[in-house]
Amino acid sequence: MRVKMCSIHVREPASAHEFYTGILGLGSLMALPEHNLFIVKDPAGDGGGTVGLLLEPSDNPIGAAYMNGLHDAGIPAIVLGVSDVRAEYKRLTGLGVMFQGEPGEGPGGISAVLDDGCGNFVQLHQD
Repeated sequence: MRVKMCSIHVREPASAHEFYTGILGLGSLMALPEHNLFIVKDPAGDGGGTVGLLLEPSDNPIGAAYMNGLHDAGIPAIVLGVSDVRAEYKRLTGLGVMFQGEPGEGPGGISAVLDDGCGNFVQLHQD
């Protein structure tokens, strides 16, 4: 058994797809604008064992409440692994991405939290 797909609720899936692929650098696993269906993946994923991240429309009141509740509390909805958090912070701030603060080091390692502009905070964690 393996994880096939998970999802996060976003305000606008097409905009989220553009951010996650164009700015963060994830790969596009599926983009069907006519169905408002967008799935991203690890850019190095081969497809066979790739875990998809469904950019779920937040048009469901339960999903919207969850997304907004996490965002209002400043809690990341997902964690993305990167090889160098500080380098990604510098690259992404240069592209106008907003962070909660500069990268910090804690018991779990180095991390930083960004706002995806689509309703979620995303934690970058150094692999």
